Amino acid sequence: MALEAPSQAAAPDAAGHISEATTDAAPAGTPHASVGRSAFLALAVGSLGVVFGDIGTSPLYAFRSALLAMQTPDELKGGSKNIAAIVHPSQIYGVISLALWALIMVVTVKYVLFLMRADNKGEGGVLSLMALAQRALGRRTLAIFILGLMGAALFYGDSVITPAISVLSAVEGLRTIDAIKDDVTTGLVMFISIGILVGLFVVQSRGTARVGQLFGPVMLVWFIAMFALGAMHLMDDPRIFFAFNPGYGITFLWTHGFVGFLVLGSVFLTVTGAEALYADMGHFGRWPIQSAWLFLAFPCLAVNYLGQGSDALAKLAWARRMGRPFMDHNWFFILAPNFMRPALVILATLATVIASQAVITGAYSMSQQAIQLGLLPRMDVRRTSETQTGQIYLPQINLMLLVGVLALVAFFQTSDAMSNAYGLAVTGTMVVTTTLAFIVVRQLWKWGPLRTAALIGPLVVMDLTFLSGNALKVFHGGWAPVLIGLSLFTVMLTWNRGTQLLAEKTRRDSVPLADLADILKSRAPHRVAGTAVFLTSDPDVAPVALMHNLKHNKVLHEQNVILTVVTAETPRVRDDARIKIEPVSSDFSKVMITYGFMESPNLPAALALCRKQGMKFDIMTTSFFLGRRSVVPAAQSGMPLWQDKLFIFLMKNATNPTDFFNIPPGRVVEMGAQVTV
Repeated sequence: MALEAPSQAAAPDAAGHISEATTDAAPAGTPHASVGRSAFLALAVGSLGVVFGDIGTSPLYAFRSALLAMQTPDELKGGSKNIAAIVHPSQIYGVISLALWALIMVVTVKYVLFLMRADNKGEGGVLSLMALAQRALGRRTLAIFILGLMGAALFYGDSVITPAISVLSAVEGLRTIDAIKDDVTTGLVMFISIGILVGLFVVQSRGTARVGQLFGPVMLVWFIAMFALGAMHLMDDPRIFFAFNPGYGITFLWTHGFVGFLVLGSVFLTVTGAEALYADMGHFGRWPIQSAWLFLAFPCLAVNYLGQGSDALAKLAWARRMGRPFMDHNWFFILAPNFMRPALVILATLATVIASQAVITGAYSMSQQAIQLGLLPRMDVRRTSETQTGQIYLPQINLMLLVGVLALVAFFQTSDAMSNAYGLAVTGTMVVTTTLAFIVVRQLWKWGPLRTAALIGPLVVMDLTFLSGNALKVFHGGWAPVLIGLSLFTVMLTWNRGTQLLAEKTRRDSVPLADLADILKSRAPHRVAGTAVFLTSDPDVAPVALMHNLKHNKVLHEQNVILTVVTAETPRVRDDARIKIEPVSSDFSKVMITYGFMESPNLPAALALCRKQGMKFDIMTTSFFLGRRSVVPAAQSGMPLWQDKLFIFLMKNATNPTDFFNIPPGRVVEMGAQVTV
């Protein structure tokens, strides 16, 4: 199959939904606007729940996973819990050093200080960066398009794994409560976790506006609790502060070879969720997120990891001194005294639910962007808040995420087993992000080659190193996010390619609109009162619905609007730049409505703006004509047969354009046709 970068007429569906490479339209407002101190603090606290939920719950499993990674696969299969013969003090220094410097270099330097400057009209995320990179080059290229698809597909893999591992790790804290630890079986942990996860996904349809107000305060309590727990144990073995010396981490990797890379893959769990810093920038703005990270989230995480390391050093020294085995522990929960652990388990569960909610919301936003950019078929996008534009719910995405999460819980059963599956999708997304950032820095910011290499070079090396460490987990669970990402990549690639082929065939078989206008002047059909709006993806040719109306009904309305919906590669578009009207003849006018990729189309509301530009019509006497096509495989196609069938399946299950574009159902006329692809 010959691959091409998406063209401007990328989605030739009857709804007339296409993507446009660039636009001069700017969003109505930017998140960088100055705000008052109280509003700034509210944004900073709010970001703790949405932005830092994932990375803020990593201490539940990251350090423990890194210590267990020092065991061989045979030891893991045998259920060995005595890791005294494997772990040495220098190794604990090395693990904590790697964790601290991963937080410093990956999160602080790469995302907080660098990537958050590469915003697309205030929005972040891999698809926003893809659009920015395309604008930097001044054209669409296949390489950037494929990178964007890969990053978006891997994000879905992360969206499935995060809720599963986060909730499992929190519920497993029940095993640290002495009074009930013998009764907490793996089956019970799975049962409780599944109940929490099912409840979380079920309530999505009701929106999170009210509950979301508690996210920030709850996560604030969570971060403070993490800081307090870590600080309580810093003096257990003060030598843990040696971990601030990056030499311990480098030495650990240098001397442990293959095992060092396995541990590095587990250490990366400390920074999973860093992509959310960039992706959620449009919701809170750069400065609140940066401030919340530098002055609260990072110090709390660092102190907690140091506390876990100090506690482990003290227990290792005691075990050796007493001739006892150094057992595997749930290192986060044992930081707390036994009487505090029930409350800590409840708080951890709330924090992981919030972290899961943040990832689920991110998947909704990513899906909306992908739909608007023509990478996914139309889906039902529901607004769950009348005031918060970011509060959306996609039933199909919600169901797919739920099925994926439950499948992972049933397959892996424990957070330790699932940790091997975690990280690979995130590192892949980070490599894509760095690559796209290189194009932006070089082409848009106009940095010289040496300056660009000095910044991007170390980031690429760091990302590839982490990717190598996580790639070693492919056969021990890492295949899960790869499989999810590959499936989504195939779906997006198939949808984009199929819509291109359909657009090309439609153009070949259609009559140019200007020619049709000339023909109708000499052979005028019967005219009827009112306005007819024909939705099409290609405004230069006569829409299929228009031709069927002339052929079968033999009528033409007094006023005919050829309407095209365009998706800009900016997040939002101002109302004064949304409408473009181009007269064709006395019978026809072309109207182009532009939406940003973060906006949901509403055609009646947009058409109301046409009155300001002199177009007179009554919405109550206006009919919307849609062409509904039945697609069948062609003998000679630009795609393999299996891909043809996948594309046809996606088209059949796409949301009705009437619902997607918010058109009043009573004013819609659908006219069908069969086409091959």
